[in-house]
Amino acid sequence: MKLLIVDDEDKIREVVKEYAEMEGYDVKEAETGIEAIHLLEQEKFDLILLDIMMPKMDGFTFLEQVKERPPVLILSARKEEIDKLTGFDYGIDDYVTKPFSLKELMARCKAILARTSPIQNIYTYQDLSVDFLAHEAKIKEQPISLTPKEFELLTYFIQNKNIAISRDQLLNKIWGYAFFGDDRTIDTHIKMLRNHLGCYRHLIQTVRGLGYKYAEVEEK
Repeated sequence: MKLLIVDDEDKIREVVKEYAEMEGYDVKEAETGIEAIHLLEQEKFDLILLDIMMPKMDGFTFLEQVKERPPVLILSARKEEIDKLTGFDYGIDDYVTKPFSLKELMARCKAILARTSPIQNIYTYQDLSVDFLAHEAKIKEQPISLTPKEFELLTYFIQNKNIAISRDQLLNKIWGYAFFGDDRTIDTHIKMLRNHLGCYRHLIQTVRGLGYKYAEVEEK
């Protein structure tokens, strides 16, 4: 996913970009609305993080001029209700005031992207294919025998590609908050899933001290 940060504060762009890249996003920066328009003419973005108060062209003028655009999350020091209402009148998707939590900001970005991104029913990587609607995974067109939990894990990993996921997150997401298992439950299922993936087992990487991450990398 590609994010465009439009803000005249260097520090804001720097910290948001660094954190977003850690979450697996591809990030570009623009210091003004004019610069952002030029970038949009050259590249396709999935989400814009937009400041309101900028020189040369403020955020509202940018929204007024750019009709065909990806979803927008306003990131501004202006907390007045009128500013928020104006933003939503322009069709923005969310409004976050400064100072803000980077963790919450990324959660809001993820929620917007989940709502607005086209649904991909089939994922492919080389000879591996996963049909989310049919609940079927194949390698070289040969079905892989996965349990329901193993398929849920694989689906969740693919949907959160390049993002490190803790064991607690996996327990809560796949097994639910009422489950009273422990880390060994996750590790056992990951081991079995890797075995079923065979030559693609390396796609599920161990993140030491945290959990796991799905990344499309070539096996060394």
